[in-house]
Amino acid sequence: MKILILGIGNIIFGDEGIGPHLANLIDKKYIFSSQEHIVDIVDGGTLAQRLIPIITEYDRVILIDCVNVDNGEVGDVYSFDFDKVPDFITWNGSAHEVEMLQTLQMIELMGDLPPVKIVGVIPFVIGEDSTFTMTDRVIKASEVMEKNIIDYIKSFDIDVQIQDIDIKIENITSTTYTKGVSYDIGV
Repeated sequence: MKILILGIGNIIFGDEGIGPHLANLIDKKYIFSSQEHIVDIVDGGTLAQRLIPIITEYDRVILIDCVNVDNGEVGDVYSFDFDKVPDFITWNGSAHEVEMLQTLQMIELMGDLPPVKIVGVIPFVIGEDSTFTMTDRVIKASEVMEKNIIDYIKSFDIDVQIQDIDIKIENITSTTYTKGVSYDIGV
């Protein structure tokens, strides 16, 4: 089975970059090994529909992103299957969230959507000013998200080894902009 850990978000808007930041942290911190499963990690940024050919290559997807929740607080973490989205998840957040929801719905309509586990956090949404810095609440929440993702990976009998025990998400945020999916922009 091929499993994709896919980080989604806009890194120039603070907490909204949690998906790419956490995906890159997991990529640097862990080694996954299995005789029957493959785990790939992709920083999908805000590419949305351009990720369709990547997503459809996999048997399972773990999507890391921000979520909006009725009566939720910044830093609250939620984990759920895309085909069983709880009623309190509102999806009316930033443009990248709506675009990713539409992307998943399009793939589902085509009949090509693998099972998707969403691991999300409520961000502090900033206004017009940009920042690469995440709030302390979302940094703390990233630890819960990381554990949730690693436990899910382990549930498939995949061996998970830590290759860098000292790395923290704060070490990653300053280099995430150098990562991401390479694609031809037609230039």
